[in-house]
Amino acid sequence: MENGEIESADEEMASSSGRQYRPVGSHDRAVIQMSSMESGSSPDIPKRKSSVATQVEIPGNAMEGSSPSHDGRNGTQKESKLELFGFDSLVNILGLKSMTGEQLPTPSSPRDGENISITLGRPKETGPKLGTLMGVFVPCLQNILGIIYYIRFTWIVGMGGIGESLLLVAFCGTCTFLTGISLSAIATNGAMKGGGPYYLIGRALGPEVGVSIGLCFFLGNAVAGSMYVLGAVETFLDAVPGAGFFRESVTIVSNSTAVPMNVTTTTVSTPSIHDLQLYGVVVTILLCFIVFGGVKIINKVAPTILIPVLFSLFCIFIGAFVAPRSNASSGITGLKLSTLKDNWSSDYQRTTNAGIPDLQGPIYWNFNALVGLFFPAVTGIMAGSNRSASLKDTQRSIPIGTLAATLTTTSLYLISVILFGSLATREELLTNRLLTAEVAWPIPAIIYVGIILSTLGAALQSLTGAPRLLAAIANDDILPVLKYFRVSEGDEPHIATLFTAFICISCVIIGNLDLITPTITMFFLLCYSGVNVSCFLLDLLDAPSWRPRWKFHHWSLSLLGALVCIVIMFLISWAFTVVSLALATLIYYYVSIKGKAGDWGDGFKSAYFQLALRSLRSLGANQVHPKNWYPIPLIFCRPWGKLPENVPCHPKLADFANCMKKKGRGMSIFFSIIDGDYHELAEDAKTACRQLSTYIDYKRCEGVAEIIVAPTMSDGFRGIVQTMGLGNLKPNIIVMRYPEIWRRENLTQIPSTFVSIINDCIIANKAVVIVKGLDEWPGEYQRQYGTIDLYWIVRDGGLMLLLSQLLLTKESFESCKIQVFCIAEEDTEAEELKADVKKFLYDLRMQAEVIVITMKSWEAHMDSAPQQDESVEAFTSAQRRIAVYLEEMKETARKEGKPLMADGKQVVVNEQQVDKFLYTTLKLNSTILRYSRMSAVVFVSLPPPPLNHPAYFYMEYMDLLVENVPRMLIVRGYRRDVVTLFT
Repeated sequence: MENGEIESADEEMASSSGRQYRPVGSHDRAVIQMSSMESGSSPDIPKRKSSVATQVEIPGNAMEGSSPSHDGRNGTQKESKLELFGFDSLVNILGLKSMTGEQLPTPSSPRDGENISITLGRPKETGPKLGTLMGVFVPCLQNILGIIYYIRFTWIVGMGGIGESLLLVAFCGTCTFLTGISLSAIATNGAMKGGGPYYLIGRALGPEVGVSIGLCFFLGNAVAGSMYVLGAVETFLDAVPGAGFFRESVTIVSNSTAVPMNVTTTTVSTPSIHDLQLYGVVVTILLCFIVFGGVKIINKVAPTILIPVLFSLFCIFIGAFVAPRSNASSGITGLKLSTLKDNWSSDYQRTTNAGIPDLQGPIYWNFNALVGLFFPAVTGIMAGSNRSASLKDTQRSIPIGTLAATLTTTSLYLISVILFGSLATREELLTNRLLTAEVAWPIPAIIYVGIILSTLGAALQSLTGAPRLLAAIANDDILPVLKYFRVSEGDEPHIATLFTAFICISCVIIGNLDLITPTITMFFLLCYSGVNVSCFLLDLLDAPSWRPRWKFHHWSLSLLGALVCIVIMFLISWAFTVVSLALATLIYYYVSIKGKAGDWGDGFKSAYFQLALRSLRSLGANQVHPKNWYPIPLIFCRPWGKLPENVPCHPKLADFANCMKKKGRGMSIFFSIIDGDYHELAEDAKTACRQLSTYIDYKRCEGVAEIIVAPTMSDGFRGIVQTMGLGNLKPNIIVMRYPEIWRRENLTQIPSTFVSIINDCIIANKAVVIVKGLDEWPGEYQRQYGTIDLYWIVRDGGLMLLLSQLLLTKESFESCKIQVFCIAEEDTEAEELKADVKKFLYDLRMQAEVIVITMKSWEAHMDSAPQQDESVEAFTSAQRRIAVYLEEMKETARKEGKPLMADGKQVVVNEQQVDKFLYTTLKLNSTILRYSRMSAVVFVSLPPPPLNHPAYFYMEYMDLLVENVPRMLIVRGYRRDVVTLFT
C-alpha cells in the first residue's frame, strides 16, 4: 500500500460485519454526491492506472504508509480513494468502535511497525429495549408507592400532626428531588452500562467509592425486600385474622397523662410476630422461585400489578370525600375543618413495638424518628437507573421518568397529609392500622388487594435488582472475593439471588417493620449522598468531558442535596449513621488494599490533574482516560512570518489558545525558537522568555513561556517536543499557524521545516492543530454567526469534535451551529453511515447536523467527463510547479549521477500517485468552497506527509487544500481517544 493510503475492508470483512455500504443515488436527500468534473474543463491529466490491494491486517504504520499488498485468496484489488489521509477511514467505523469503549489493538506509536488484525462484527443482539414510561416511570412509581403509604402514613399524620407531617414530606421530597437532579445530570453525561447508581458513582468517584457505596446499596435493596414482604404479610393477616396460627392482644393506654384515674385502656388484636416470621419466610422463598424464572416475567406483570395499586389510590381519595359512611367507625369524622385544626399540632408519645400508643411502651417517637420511618416511602428513585442496560435512551428516559415519579408521589403525599388529617380523629389515626382500607370506597377489600400486590411487586423488584447490582460489582473484577457472583452476559445471577434471599430471610425473621425501615434508610441515603457528591465534584471540576444534556443542575444544588442527605441520616439516628459510614469506610479501605485498579477516569483524578505535585503522583505517566483528558497545547509563537521584535507572539494565536480551554481550565505552553548558538544567546533567550511570559499574562492566557536556542528551527522543535512537560502534564497538542507566506516571500526552507515538524509530532504521538487564516481569527468580543463545519475524514480520537465543542463555549462562537461532513467512498451505505454518526454524536451530547459526502474513485475521475471548478486554476498551477520542480530534480540527478534527492534524502516519486493526491485535495477543496464558504470556521483532517515524497510536493497538496478558504483549522489526532460516550 502506498504511503499515506488508507486500507479499506475487503468484501469478506464487510459481510462478516453484518453491514455493507452500497453506492448512494442522487435522490438521497441527506447525501451530497461529489460528481466528477466534466470534459473539457479540467487540466490535462494523464490517464494512469493504479490500484491498492485490500487486506484484513492494517499495519501499524498505515498512517505513514506502507507498500502495496495483495489478497492472495481472491486476488481482487480495490483502491482507497482517501489515501492521502492517514489513520483509519471513517467509513470503516473503526473510530466509532474505538470511542464507544471497545478495545481495539491499536499500536502506541504510528511507526512501530506492528501489524494489527482488525475484526469487525455486528454487535450481539439484545432483547427489546424499554422506554421512559415502562422503563423508568412505572418502576420508580411502583417502588416509591408502597407499604408505608398504606399502613403507616395515617399513623405518621396522627403522631406528627398535619403541620409537621407536611414539613416531613417536603423535607424528604426535597432530598430525593435534589438527588434526582444530580442523577439526571450524571446519567445524561454519556451512555450508561448496567449497574445503576453503582456504575454512576464508581465511574465518577473511582472504584473504591463505587464498590463501597454499591455494596451498601445492595444491602439496602436486599433489606428493603424484607420490608415489602413483611408489609404484605401484615396486611394479609389484618385482612384475614383467622389465617394466623398465633394470636396476640395489646392493651392500649390512650391517655398520655400520668394521673391514673384519667387513663383509659383498650384491648386490640394485632398480628403475632411469629405469624409474620412464618408467612414472611414462606413468601420470600416463593418470590425467589419467581425471580429464578427471569426478569422478563417480572417486567410483563409490572403493569398488571401497578393498575390495582393506582385504582386503590383512587378508591381512597373517593372514600375520603364520601366519608363517613354508615358502617364507619366513630373516629372517622369526614373532611371537617375542626378535625384539621385538632390534628394540626403534633402529639408524640410512647408506643409498643407494633406502633400502638402505650404510656409504658419501649419506643418514644419524635420528628427525627418519623423521618426514619417515613423516608423509605420516598425511596425508589433509583429503580429506573437500575434498568439502564434495558433502556432505549438512558439520557432521555432517566431524567424524565425519575423526576416525574418523584414529583408525582411527593404531590400525592402532600395532598394525602391534609386529607387524612381532616378525615379522622387523632386516636383513630394512631390505633387504626388500616384506616386507608376502612375509608376506601366501595369496600376495604380493594385496599387489601392493592397493598398486597404493591408490596409483592416491590419485593420482586428488590429481589431482582439487588442480585444484578451485586453481579455488576463482581463483573467489574475489582474485588476478587466477589468472583463467585460473576455472571456471563445474558445469564441470570443465580448465586447472587440466593445470597440476596438469605439476607432478606434474615431480616424477615426480625419481624418488626419499624426496626427494619431505619436500616434501609441509611443505606439508601448513603447512595443518594454518593450520587450528589459525584455530580458536585464533576460539575465543580467541569472537565471537557463533563457535558450533561440535563441543564437544570448546578454544583450548589448537588452540594445541597448531599448536605440534606447527611442531615437526614443524623436526624434519624447518629448511631446508625456512624455504623453505616464505618461499614462503607471499611469496604473502601478493603478495596484500596485488596481490590484491583479500575481506570474509569474518575473525578478525583480530574481534581488531582489541577494540582501540581499531587496531580503528577496520582496520574503518573500512564495514558490519561478520555474523561480526564485536558488539552495542553504547545503553541509555536513565531514559527514563520514576520512579527515586530517587540511582539513575542501573534496576538490572535493567544486568542485561539484560549478557545481550546473550557472556562480557562487547562495549561498552555507558549514557546519560540531562536536560531544560533546557545552559549552566545542564552541571555537573549532569558530576556525573550520574560517578555513572552509578560505577554501571556497580558492576554490572560493560563500558561507558561519557554524559549529554546537551537542551530535550526527543526532541531529546536525536535528537542522541545521530546522533553517539554512532566508526566501527564506533557503537552498533547501542537498548535501553529499555517505558513501562508512561504511562496509569496519565496521562503524555500519552509516546506522542509514544516514537514519535519509534522513528522516529529507524529513520531512523538502528539496531536496537531494548524490555524490557517490566523489574521482573520475573531477576537474575544467579535461574535460569529453561521456554522462550524467539520470535515471528518479519519479517526482522530474525537479531537476535532471536542475542539468544536470548546469553541461553542466561547462568546464569539456561541451563536454558531455545528455541521459534520463525513467524507466517504463511493460504495458507502450513506444513510446507515449517517445514522451511525448521528447516534454517536447524540451519545457524545453533541448537537450537530450530519451530512455524508461520497467521493468518486480515481478511475472514475479518469473515465468520466470533468466539470468546471473554481479551484481548477490552482490545481493546474500546482501541477505545473510540481512538474517543473521534478524536472529540476531529475536534471540535478543526471548531472551528479545520483538518484533523485530532495531535502537531503533520497526520494521516490510516483507521478500517478502525485496526481491522485492533487485530485483528492482538489475535490476536498471544491467541496469546502461549495458548502462551507460562509462558515465561521472549517475543520478538516490533516493528511500526513507521504514518505519518499519531497516536502515541496506536500506543501503543494496543502496549499491546494486550503485554497480560498478564509479560516480553517487543520487537525490531526494522535490515536488516543479524547472523548468518551460513557459517564
